[in-house]
Amino acid sequence: MRTWTRAVPAAMGALVLAVVLSGCNGTDSGKGRKGSGSSSSDDKRVYSLGEASPPQKSTMQKTKDSTYTVTPTKVETGTRADMDNSGLDKDKDESPKIPVYVWATVTHKSGKAMEVGDMDGDLIVKTDKGQRTKALIVIMGEAKWPDCPAPDTGKELNAGQSEKICKAFLIPEGQKATAVQLSQGFYAEPLEWPVKS
Repeated sequence: MRTWTRAVPAAMGALVLAVVLSGCNGTDSGKGRKGSGSSSSDDKRVYSLGEASPPQKSTMQKTKDSTYTVTPTKVETGTRADMDNSGLDKDKDESPKIPVYVWATVTHKSGKAMEVGDMDGDLIVKTDKGQRTKALIVIMGEAKWPDCPAPDTGKELNAGQSEKICKAFLIPEGQKATAVQLSQGFYAEPLEWPVKS
């Protein structure tokens, strides 16, 4: 786990704290989901950007019978200047990081209304060095990225409604994003959308 902190002006009275969660050895260190994937017999695992995932089952108790899809649409790599202007300061011991921006559409398919944050939490960026990184989580305050506003994770969608979102991921400088993945829990391979360079 890596942590970035920065004190902000006293008038704001907040501390910006960000955490990046990385999988190791091909597993994901996220929510510990088991079998959150599709119940379809379709074994397709690789998709093109703009192609929707199969329906995913909610793992939240209050929406356990709900389903949704995730459609990664665009991936762009940011710059060190983006990182410098984000409002996050990296620890002195950390190697330089750069942001990767992933735009996606989440669509509520069926069941009780779901929050956007319950539909986008399993996205992962994989690099050319095999690193898998979950999206940046800002605990207090916010990070600012050009053309990638933080999604309204608390917004509820009803069946048939969609939301376009952008999420920032931090990868080591010098590595390249090669795919967006959607975790399918600990017991199944993730779905994957290759990124063309």
